[in-house]
Amino acid sequence: MKSLVQAVVVAAALVAPVVSFAQPGSQITRAQVRAELVQLQQAGYNSARGEDPHYPEAIQAATARVAEQQRNAVAQAQGVDASGYGAQAQGASASGSRAASVRPATADEMNLLYRGS
Repeated sequence: MKSLVQAVVVAAALVAPVVSFAQPGSQITRAQVRAELVQLQQAGYNSARGEDPHYPEAIQAATARVAEQQRNAVAQAQGVDASGYGAQAQGASASGSRAASVRPATADEMNLLYRGS
C-alpha cells in the first residue's frame, strides 16, 4: 500500500511540470494587450478609477460591448444582417394539389386484410 502511494506521488510530481507549461501559440504581445485595453476604454471602461466596487460589472459590461462590436464588424464584412431580427422574409409559398380521392375498402377487402390472405 505504501509503495502504491509513493508511486502515485512520484507520478504526480513528474506530470505536474508538463501540465504547467503554457502553449507557445497562446502568448500575446504587449501591443495586443494595449489594443484590448484601448478597445475596452472606447467601450466605456475606465481603468483609472482605482478601487472600484463595481469593477466586475464594469469590465464585464465593457467586454460584452466590445464582443458585440466585433460580431457586428464580422457580420458586416460577411454581408450578414446582425440586427438580431433575421433576414427579410421572402414572399413565396409552396403548395401541392389535392390528394387523389381514395375509396373506402369493401367488407371483402377488410376480411382479406385481417385474415392475412
